[in-house]
Amino acid sequence: MTTDPIPTPGSTIPLVEAPHGRTAALALLTFGTFVVGTGEFAIMGMLPEFATSLGLSTADAGYAITAYALGVVVGAPLITILGARLSRRELLLVLLLLFCFGNVLSIAMPTPGLVEVARFITGLPHGALFGISALVAASMVERKRRGWAVGRVLSGIAISTLIGAPFSTFAADHFGWRIAYLIIAVFGFVTFLGVLRYIPADKPNRTNSPLREVTALGNAQVLLTLLTAAIGFGGMFAIYTYLTSVLVHVTQVPEWEVMIFMVIWGAGMLVGANLGAWLVDRNIDLAALLALAGSAVAMVAFPAVLHSVPGLALDVFLVPAFVNALGPALQTRLMDFAGDAQTLAASLNHSAFNIANALGASLGSLLLAHHYGYGALGMGGALLSVAGLLVYLLAVVLLKRGGQIQNAE
Repeated sequence: MTTDPIPTPGSTIPLVEAPHGRTAALALLTFGTFVVGTGEFAIMGMLPEFATSLGLSTADAGYAITAYALGVVVGAPLITILGARLSRRELLLVLLLLFCFGNVLSIAMPTPGLVEVARFITGLPHGALFGISALVAASMVERKRRGWAVGRVLSGIAISTLIGAPFSTFAADHFGWRIAYLIIAVFGFVTFLGVLRYIPADKPNRTNSPLREVTALGNAQVLLTLLTAAIGFGGMFAIYTYLTSVLVHVTQVPEWEVMIFMVIWGAGMLVGANLGAWLVDRNIDLAALLALAGSAVAMVAFPAVLHSVPGLALDVFLVPAFVNALGPALQTRLMDFAGDAQTLAASLNHSAFNIANALGASLGSLLLAHHYGYGALGMGGALLSVAGLLVYLLAVVLLKRGGQIQNAE
């Protein structure tokens, strides 16, 4: 994988120029993360229809979600290493074809077990797609605007929760979950065509060794940044996984109001991604620390607002806003320290995100199983945010003690 250096202020290294302009290229990359994000989150809204069509209980149908997440965790490092000698544009094209294939395969499989296998395959390109999209975006802007570019592209994930997932639920309710995934596959192919037209054709490094990608991950700052992601994002999922149950059983809102809260959650993610990106370009460490500390405070407030619709609505906005503001900071920080493993590190960030998903959901399940109540979800989530904050502080302290300088090359 070619690792084109990211230009710094005053550098003679030219910016990567998109064939039809940077604006079009960034819009296309944002659309791509929106499509892939929709492919991940869609099943959560259409799980009842999905379960009924396959003759499963809702709990058993949830294994399809687990299969996808496992595909993300496995696929990000595996595909990136195997594709080390491809250019970023070439690898994007391969990953999009695999994403489309996986969604079509999900539609075609007749039994629950085979559908789970198809969802695993669909998850394989997920992390690498997000990671490479962020790197391509950063390569087209000045160093001081990397946070903005990365945040803009990754905001497609938030938009998928705001628009894509509800639309998929609507499509599944009216036409079936297979049609919903067919639409996602079609949008994935549209993204494939867009990459051919709008994304710059960078030069591949055919002599690059897959082992080089792995050994370059020996940097402690890279590992601590990934650990921050694997822990720090977990609190959000401890709450999000059981939010519908909270709304129905504790807050007792009407069924139609649940969707409003989901939209509020998506709006929080979108605002957080953009504010986090803005702050990254000014002070990356401050952006990460504020995101983690703010999310901990918002989660501590969660038990106190469970019986208040306005209070819960505000908290449902603030939790994802703070947590999602962490994304651009960690993705950009990895660019500074990953060296020759730029693509692998960027991809692993999204594997870490899915580990956080599993960690948060498991912690929530454990707390509820021991009858601590739904309010405990906020306290457990806050502990994960604080743990992520401590890991990040450790990284900062080690960096200062070692006298290291962030290296963007």
